[in-house]
Amino acid sequence: MLVYKLFELKVLSRPQALAACPEESEVPAAMTQEQTALQFQKMTQTPIPRLILTLAGPTILSMLITSIYNLADTFFVGQLSTSASGAVGVVSSLMAIIQALGFMLGHGAGSIISRSLGQRDTETASRFASTSFFTALAFGAVLAVGGLATLTPFMRLLGSTETILPHARAYAFYILLAAPPMMSSLVMNNILRYEGKASFAMIGLVTGGILNMALDPLFIFGFKMGAAGAGLATALSQLVSFLILLSMYLRGKTVSRLSLRYYTRRPRDLARILTTGLPSFGRQGLASIASMLLNLAASAYGDAAVAGMSIVSRIFMFVLSVALGVGQGFQPVAAFNFGAQKYRRVRQACLFTMVAGFGFITLILALCWVEAEPLVRLFRDDPEVTTIALPAFYYQCAAMLLQPVIVCSNMLFQSIGKAGRATFLSCCRQGICFIPLILLLPSAWGLFGIQVCQPIADVLTFFISVPFLVQYLGELNRMEPAAQ
Repeated sequence: MLVYKLFELKVLSRPQALAACPEESEVPAAMTQEQTALQFQKMTQTPIPRLILTLAGPTILSMLITSIYNLADTFFVGQLSTSASGAVGVVSSLMAIIQALGFMLGHGAGSIISRSLGQRDTETASRFASTSFFTALAFGAVLAVGGLATLTPFMRLLGSTETILPHARAYAFYILLAAPPMMSSLVMNNILRYEGKASFAMIGLVTGGILNMALDPLFIFGFKMGAAGAGLATALSQLVSFLILLSMYLRGKTVSRLSLRYYTRRPRDLARILTTGLPSFGRQGLASIASMLLNLAASAYGDAAVAGMSIVSRIFMFVLSVALGVGQGFQPVAAFNFGAQKYRRVRQACLFTMVAGFGFITLILALCWVEAEPLVRLFRDDPEVTTIALPAFYYQCAAMLLQPVIVCSNMLFQSIGKAGRATFLSCCRQGICFIPLILLLPSAWGLFGIQVCQPIADVLTFFISVPFLVQYLGELNRMEPAAQ
């Protein structure tokens, strides 16, 4: 009842709210007009390098913590057995489905919200924020019910072998229960970022991530729950993140507001969210399919192959999180300034993001290359797993240098509402390039084909992305004089 009352209060203007509920006059309705104006000034006038690094810092930390607690699951579950370690790779496909839907709604609404705020339209921002939030809760509930009802065939579909299946079922059970708050947390997190409040988004994610790392050993070993303990730890940490992020909206820390009264009555608004967010769905949804196909291809070589490729994937999710973090610092800058018709700032921001991302990722990759074998053995000290994982690790390490360009080109088009180009580019890496490769190369090259699929897909995606990016950066340069 308290949450509902706060939601109801937030749809009123400040004077109306105080009149309707004077005894709760300390509850803030939303940011004031002065605060909103200061936020606009910050996003459109702060020097680009300082603005992006300010926004990217909390985002990179959030992404790293998220990746670390994914690695924590891999590490702690990997101490149980090779089959249990393989279950982490299987359930990562389920996590990718949840992320695909959450990011689609979060990025879709966030891009629209940021451009609306660039045009000083806060009403539209609240409408799209509320619509995406409540839709995420509904989508999460449907996935939870459907997944739990078909748990065993679902895990087999995601690439589980018979020996991995018991661990995968135990792990996935709690992940499915937590699907609604997990999905809606992704929405709230992305809206906060697109409003330029990356530090608020960071608080929720970092708190949940630290809690997850603390609960993993307690539940897995202390309570002897095995893989189920990792699932329960993740579910509880995600619930805590959800409550923290929700409190930001309820306490008036945001420009956009959450209320059922703001939920759109127009199907075209929901369609606009889904269309704008389609690149994220394509990217994350295809990542789930790619992970499933990778598990299925690797399963022909035993649990060690599934575990080895899963470890490599998780490690490079951590590395990629740096490029994604810098890119996500760029997204609100691009969307906000595009909405404000400051096109040269958008171009400048894109170029700076690529350079900064390349610098950060090169440093991390150099460390990974030197410490490759100890890093793999940290997660599963099994000679067979290491033998399979190391070659894939080195190939992927080299291809990762291309990610800043790939990430930035995709995020640029999504942030400014060019959904067609953004969707195509987001589908390249894990879909258009990777899926045909994982279906063909193992038959031709055996295990080596599995190990090189992702690096080859990265190289192809890079060469596809560059022409789109170069052409549009030139167009942005020409658009600025016309807007003045």
